[in-house]
Amino acid sequence: MSIEKKSSLYQKYPLWMQILVGLILGCVIGYLWPSFGATLQPIGTAFIKAIKMLVMPLVFSAVTLGIYKMGADIKQLGRLGFIAFVWFYLATAISVILGITMNEIFHPGAGVVLEATGKIPTNLATSINWVNFFLDLIPDNVVMAIASQKIIPTLFFAICFGFSLAAVGDAAKSVVNILEGVMQSMFKLTQGIIAVAPVAVAGIMAWVIATQGGKMLMAMAKLIGVLYLSLIVIMVIFWVVVYFMGMNPFATTKKVMEPLLLAFTTSSSEVTLPVHMKILEDAGIPRKIVSFVLPLGYSFNLDGSALYQSLAVCFLAEVYGVPLTAPALITILITTLVANKGTANVPAASLVVLAVILTSIGLPVEAIAILAGVDRFMDMGRTTVNVFGNTIAALLLHKFGGQGLTDDVSPNINV
Repeated sequence: MSIEKKSSLYQKYPLWMQILVGLILGCVIGYLWPSFGATLQPIGTAFIKAIKMLVMPLVFSAVTLGIYKMGADIKQLGRLGFIAFVWFYLATAISVILGITMNEIFHPGAGVVLEATGKIPTNLATSINWVNFFLDLIPDNVVMAIASQKIIPTLFFAICFGFSLAAVGDAAKSVVNILEGVMQSMFKLTQGIIAVAPVAVAGIMAWVIATQGGKMLMAMAKLIGVLYLSLIVIMVIFWVVVYFMGMNPFATTKKVMEPLLLAFTTSSSEVTLPVHMKILEDAGIPRKIVSFVLPLGYSFNLDGSALYQSLAVCFLAEVYGVPLTAPALITILITTLVANKGTANVPAASLVVLAVILTSIGLPVEAIAILAGVDRFMDMGRTTVNVFGNTIAALLLHKFGGQGLTDDVSPNINV
């Protein structure tokens, strides 16, 4: 087959469509041949490990270069940061309120008596130590932080390093060229790895359906149904925001379909980061904005997770017969809004947030085990919304904070 025919075939069946076919095929395999589907997990695991291999070099080089290139205009950098965090908290608040509202409308936990179907992670935190949280932002060994895949300390060092490179001017050119080479190499490597995504997605979905489908899924079907209905509602809200920015919501969604499908099948935002960054850059958003907002958003803008956390807590309260009074609902809103950001550097973040909220309204932390059996099915949807929420953040920063911003600025700051 000639190169021209291969290119024509790819244009006819783009990668997102191939991933969708892989998703459907994996579901069919897992349902019809569960014993075979259960053996396909290593295919998906290898793919996820390969993508995660790229994340830290890409985040470090992209964020450092983004801060370096914006270093000549501190006011613009401050404006971008302000817009980003206003959107992060506004979107999180909307998501939390929607989760509470959908529970009040549908009451998925009413009349349900469930037994724990999963295990609580050992040493799960039930509160946030804010002193340690802020101290953990500063890595005492940046190499170890990168090796441990701790993204927040890496972000902190990359931001400081970017400012420092901008401050020294021409002396930083050689380092900047190396970082440019690293980032371009990571994008190139991403293209090779992502080419096998349809096969990996088929393997992941076959394993999920084969090992986690069935009775547990049916027992929690109402909660899962309400969650996905809520996620659709928040997507519609995002589409309205896109429309008022003067863009076509469906065309915008189609452009980022590849990272959305990867998020849905892998339940991992990290896996989508290299692909997501490249797509947004190709769509015309300056690399400075993409490199600045996406790594921050993947840690601090978790709209789908916030919606799930508020809905799950309300569900568990009804299961345990705890009345959701106005003070309890306000506690859920405020605690989720704060804890959702405060656990960005904590392993098993969603479960930690749930533990914090349950403790704040007097519910036993053991209630998390009720959800653990079907958490994978809910994680797929909320991770997808997390990714799309960060797409909206990048679009907002480009429209309202990136006027006149291009990728050809050579900063030269005097300290």
